[in-house]
Amino acid sequence: MAIWLTEKSRVVVQGMTGAEGLKHTRRMLAAGTDVAGGVNPRKAGTLVQVKDTSLPVFASVGEAVKETGADVSVIFVPPAHTKSAVLEAVDAEIPLAVVITEGVPVLDTATVWARARNSATRIIGPNCPGLISPGRANAGIIPSDITGAGPIGLVSKSGTLTYQLMHELRDIGFSTCVGIGGDPIIGTTHIDCLAAFEADPATKAIVLIGEIGGDAEERAAAFIASHVTKPVVGYIAGFTAPPGKTMGHAGAIVSGSSGTAEAKKAALEAAGVRVGRTPSETARLMRAVIGSL
Repeated sequence: MAIWLTEKSRVVVQGMTGAEGLKHTRRMLAAGTDVAGGVNPRKAGTLVQVKDTSLPVFASVGEAVKETGADVSVIFVPPAHTKSAVLEAVDAEIPLAVVITEGVPVLDTATVWARARNSATRIIGPNCPGLISPGRANAGIIPSDITGAGPIGLVSKSGTLTYQLMHELRDIGFSTCVGIGGDPIIGTTHIDCLAAFEADPATKAIVLIGEIGGDAEERAAAFIASHVTKPVVGYIAGFTAPPGKTMGHAGAIVSGSSGTAEAKKAALEAAGVRVGRTPSETARLMRAVIGSL
């Protein structure tokens, strides 16, 4: 089992014919992902050779879904065109849209979310690495050779910290790793992932990676206290960040005493989450959890 992405998932790539889209399409195929084709209205009807595979290019996501049965779209388009690309995926009612693009205007993201929140489409991102169910499928830019399948579920705001925890716990392995992105408005939250991991019988424990800014981790802590029975280990990036500074992600800014790493750590620990002060300490905590199961 895994959440949202399995070996049965069929992926289309919006922006597959661009440099980044093509590069990561190759990587997704190499990871065993069932890539059905790409979407680019200007190159519709052509074939793109990716190693030994000829992938068709469709005029729209709707056409790709109709012709291939695709149920996942991975979006590699420039920020100025991301809103229209995501709305196209939503209008096609594709179950999962993974938005890799960074630098998407917040107003565009808000517009998309207003349309999508009651739709059939789950959006992950923007400004995220995507998700991977090791040994099954990879939708996005997460390296597929860091780890194998196993009992840990991972949800993270940070792409690089996703990779680090995957590497440090590679001998145990993961059911699914989800990079939700660090923008102020995102489609899928910590809470969404926690609920899915709680319902997934193959996931035995959960790693939650947050960062300074906002209150997403505090809300996740409240959800864990009320709804999650599986052990959760956490890490908050930004313990040493100076107040009032934006650190990396657009949403990672501390205002006064709001959104600090210490406040988030306290909220998570009050909900029974073991919180490491470094990624390596977090990995050690998870090892102890897995050893006790």
